[in-house]
Amino acid sequence: MDRSDDRLADAGYRHVDPVAGGAAARRWWDSNADEYLAEHGGYLGPADFLWCPEGLREGDAHLLGPLEDLRGRRVLEVGAGAAQCSRWLRRQGVDAVASDVSAGMLAAGARLDAAAGVRTPLVQADARALPFPDGGLDAVFTSYGAIPFVPDAARVHAEAARVLRPGGRWVFSVTHPVRWAFPDDPGPGGLTVSRSYFDRRPYVETNAAGDVLYAEYHRTLGDHVRDVVAAGLVLEAVVEPEWPAGNDHVWGGWGPGRASLPGTAILCTRRPA
Repeated sequence: MDRSDDRLADAGYRHVDPVAGGAAARRWWDSNADEYLAEHGGYLGPADFLWCPEGLREGDAHLLGPLEDLRGRRVLEVGAGAAQCSRWLRRQGVDAVASDVSAGMLAAGARLDAAAGVRTPLVQADARALPFPDGGLDAVFTSYGAIPFVPDAARVHAEAARVLRPGGRWVFSVTHPVRWAFPDDPGPGGLTVSRSYFDRRPYVETNAAGDVLYAEYHRTLGDHVRDVVAAGLVLEAVVEPEWPAGNDHVWGGWGPGRASLPGTAILCTRRPA
């Protein structure tokens, strides 16, 4: 975001009306889709499945399951952005559908489809109210989408559980909860604790009129586990990718200068059979 004008007048950690905070994501991503992709699109690629800035790829990790088992299966991505992950799955023969709350991000996804020669079904939908029937999907996933931008992430987990078939997987990656205790600095300044890990106030940006422009919500690891269990899901694994040697890419607060700290947590869950 261009912070040189008065669109952004104030930023910090504070309590905010949950309705206003939850509604901000759609507007922010609509307004900033092109800028975001100009900054990060080269690293993400047009049709690649990265779980995190560390560069962990589904093609190597198989967190949704063996690729041969996914081919022909119905898979939903929520908070898909420009649908790079779903586009990669489509190329592998998976019946993937991408959904996002932002029309701006989905429009960017349609442009990437045209450039990549891949048709990815794109659905505008809030991850807290998915327009899909009960039990019809083999897997649901999100790579840094939806969950950080809503005050009521438990609803996202409940919706994922609802649309999954028995035995289906719900896998999501988020900023590692420990990272929230440190400044968003990819260098040495990001290695000193500056906030309590248990401070759950969201990071909020407002304009001069006090309107919420952006809100991102922090949850502890225990919060994430409690939410998925409450949705009736079984937690199978928590993956904490290490920063790989040779990756010099800096993404916001992520980079090789903070390799001693976990940057991402990926929770792998399933609906009981």
